[in-house]
Amino acid sequence: MRAAPILTLALAAAPAPAQTQQPMLAGKAVFGEKCGMCHRADGMGTGLLARRVDPKVAELEKRADLTTDYVRVAVRTGIGNMPWLSRGEVSDRQLDAIASYLAKDGK
Repeated sequence: MRAAPILTLALAAAPAPAQTQQPMLAGKAVFGEKCGMCHRADGMGTGLLARRVDPKVAELEKRADLTTDYVRVAVRTGIGNMPWLSRGEVSDRQLDAIASYLAKDGK
């Protein structure tokens, strides 16, 4: 009968698949709410960025070269035509979720 508590403990320690994907889903939702109006397919930010870089990478969600640090700096200081965003507009916690989502690897 001792196997039951050990099995229960092992199952409790293993992360559920939904838990490991939750931060990515939260980042996507926050990106959509706070950034999507400019940085999704038909957004002004995507159009302006496509003038300066390869249009294939102008849509931020499709990029593979963004880091969390770069996203944080771009949001807090502004870049090109994009104005900086205050903590009142995008909290640090929301920005962390957005940056992790866009970096795709969380780094």
